[in-house]
Amino acid sequence: MAVEAKPAETAPETHEFQAEVGRLLDIVANALYSEREIFLRELISNAADACDRLRYQALSDAALIEGDPDFAITLSADAEAKTLTVSDNGSGMSRDELLGNLGTIARSGTSNFLNQLSGDDKKDLSLIGQFGVGFYSAFMVADSVAVTSRKAGADEAFTWVSDGKGAFTVEPGARDGRGTTIVLHLKEDAAEFLTEARLSQIVKTYSDHIAFPIRITGENPEDGDAVYPKQLNSAAALWTRSKSDVTEDQYKEFYHHVSHGFDDPWATLHFRAEGVIEYAGLIYIPTQRPFDLFHPDRQSKLKLYVKRVFITDECDELVPSWLRFLRGVVDSEDLPLNVSREMLQNNPVVSKIQSGLVKRVLGELAKRAEKDADNYAEFWDAFGAVLKEGVYESFENRDALMKLMRFKSTTREGWLSLADYIEAMKDGQDAIYYISGDSAEALAKSPQLEGFAAKGVEVLFMTDPVDEFWLSNAPDFEGKSFKSVTRGGADLSNVKADEKEAAEDSSKDEDKTDDASVSALITALKESLGEAVADVRKSDRLTASPCCLVVEDGAMDMHLERILKQHNQLNGAAAPRILEINADHALIKALAANATGDISDAAHLLLDQARIMEGETPADPSTFVQRMAAVMTKAMG
Repeated sequence: MAVEAKPAETAPETHEFQAEVGRLLDIVANALYSEREIFLRELISNAADACDRLRYQALSDAALIEGDPDFAITLSADAEAKTLTVSDNGSGMSRDELLGNLGTIARSGTSNFLNQLSGDDKKDLSLIGQFGVGFYSAFMVADSVAVTSRKAGADEAFTWVSDGKGAFTVEPGARDGRGTTIVLHLKEDAAEFLTEARLSQIVKTYSDHIAFPIRITGENPEDGDAVYPKQLNSAAALWTRSKSDVTEDQYKEFYHHVSHGFDDPWATLHFRAEGVIEYAGLIYIPTQRPFDLFHPDRQSKLKLYVKRVFITDECDELVPSWLRFLRGVVDSEDLPLNVSREMLQNNPVVSKIQSGLVKRVLGELAKRAEKDADNYAEFWDAFGAVLKEGVYESFENRDALMKLMRFKSTTREGWLSLADYIEAMKDGQDAIYYISGDSAEALAKSPQLEGFAAKGVEVLFMTDPVDEFWLSNAPDFEGKSFKSVTRGGADLSNVKADEKEAAEDSSKDEDKTDDASVSALITALKESLGEAVADVRKSDRLTASPCCLVVEDGAMDMHLERILKQHNQLNGAAAPRILEINADHALIKALAANATGDISDAAHLLLDQARIMEGETPADPSTFVQRMAAVMTKAMG
């Protein structure tokens, strides 16, 4: 028989909310009225998670559920007192857990999460749900909330109370048995949540899939045959049902439960695998990016069940990190119920499940990419950068992933595939050309693109940091190698010019700088710049700019070098680059005419100009300013 925990005669402790919690409360307390009913979904979801946790813990410590083995969530409404109570007999919380879970956000990614709060109620609620603090949605309908919890296996209970306005109290409480009881003192305009009909409708809409009974206490004069407490949900694990027995709305609400998001799923995969190993899955691809998608931990969020018993939601072996945006459930029939975290590592059953999940997800993506390019573009915009990690990390899936990749380019609007690029290649072109940088807008102004534009050669924009890494692991696609336009080996001489371009080149021949003058200028620039450059060369890629910087084939790409330097991952000074000059530019012609004189200042200004075009600063800003002032003074004298 459960023993009631008696409160000690101790004054309540008052604590201030962490500043981040205060911001959350400001948002949820003023959220859209139409969203208020989701508070019950969030509280029931948290209660179900607590029951799941304890059911797993009881596999190794049966004493935790002794005398009360059947899990349930109970709702009670008191119209006279204007209170709604949500109670569970799950794992419960200790005093320290109450303080940590309800007063602070002691989780990694807090700063990134808070930076995404925009003031848009619906978007912010989605982020709040993803962050696992949906409990605070109770303050949308309640003037004050009291939480009494008793941790499984403990004799003491504690009560947390707050009006959501900056502070909360914690004191010893009383609870008969383990679990958590939440009492909401409802606002005047929230009386609708005190009726059985409304509560039943919310449970059916949002929580019918919860695998534990959700019951309501009370009586219903209109239904004298009703037995209380009355169960409101079907309490059958959704992934165990046939697809034909699950509605679209039920799929969506289960997604909201497992993802804590407010968006709808972009794709839903419901399946059962049978054969050497058996497992069922209900997996979702979100529409919106989870807030922690790029957190360094790169953790998977799929929930692992064994024979309908929750095991963990931190099984990184279940899917590779480059599919960490997936949400949902995988339920194995072959793993033991007492499987430990260590046993999951290098487990052959888990490895086979992962292989099957990857194949299934990539197949679904390929199908959608082919059938609805615009819809797939929305997925790629949200998760493409993560999927690219697989090209770098998963050799066996590299080809399939590369077919799924999409890019922006210099010649077309929207996203295109590598197959699209190859189909449009010019006669004589033997490589897939790309340029790396922080944004397509900035890259479009790069001088290195001028010659490619003149020849009508398409160049792909690589704007994700991971691009530099997967490119090193994927030397080609369908026999076409990748080449950066910022490398010296990006040769366009074999690309056939169209008639218009050929005519324009012919008209320019008479105005070209003679080779002797160009050679003399290159010699003078090398002498003036010394070790500041790796070489000085005449450029075939420039048409409008006087100069640009490139690197030798095989050397580190300039963008990658900048990324590593920003993260202090580059030892020593950056390697000197090659300075390419446009022999047909007016400035270069003028310098060539004076190459026998002192062009030291002009040479360094030319190099600094090329650096600025790369988004970098001059090597010595002070000297750059002095040289610029001297040149301007001389020009105006």
